[in-house]
Amino acid sequence: MNIRPLGRVDYAPTYDAMAAFTAERGLETPDELWVCEHPPVFTQGLAGREDHLLSPGDIPVVKTNRGGQVTYHGPGQVVCYPLVDLQRAGYYVKEYVYRIEEAVIRTLAHLGVTGHRVAGAPGIYVRLDDPSGHAVLAQRPQRRPEGSPAPQPDFSGLGKIAALGIKVSRHCTYHGVALNVAMDLEPFLRINPCGYAGLRTVDLSTIGVAVSWDEAAQVLSQQLGALLSP
Repeated sequence: MNIRPLGRVDYAPTYDAMAAFTAERGLETPDELWVCEHPPVFTQGLAGREDHLLSPGDIPVVKTNRGGQVTYHGPGQVVCYPLVDLQRAGYYVKEYVYRIEEAVIRTLAHLGVTGHRVAGAPGIYVRLDDPSGHAVLAQRPQRRPEGSPAPQPDFSGLGKIAALGIKVSRHCTYHGVALNVAMDLEPFLRINPCGYAGLRTVDLSTIGVAVSWDEAAQVLSQQLGALLSP
């Protein structure tokens, strides 16, 4: 997988470039991982509802073709876009999502933080009262009886530290994952993050982890590269 550091780039042209790369790639095109940071922007997924945009103010809103609802990108956040041919890699979308989340969990572990999955809500979360504790999360995904309804996400005591949104076209992925490092978190109060009213969003700085954007980006890139490669 080729890792391409893009630096700070505007969201809309990066989105267009991802879509073009995916549309034009062939069977032999190497997979790539684009690593960047964006100026302030809200992005809406295909299922995005306008009522989840509470007061965007002067921050632009870009409608996209990824899954999910609304999220925020801004300085101090590591954004990674894996451009992967899943058919060639040999795994399905659910496994792809799991591997991205696992890369974030391993990145956090490298920084002394325990990341958690929440049943019914993609992304990675941390315990607000004990970010480094290893206690098993009651809200974790668990096997449920066949035919039973999906659980309603429970965010009690948690903050969201990484958001995930993907698109798959002709077995090839784009969009990706965003890890909050040291941000101005106020814009998250202007939306219902990922469509959940009252969901608290945190970054590594908020939970007491002092790490540079460059270091966080390097660790996450390495983990994604290792876990997503065939």
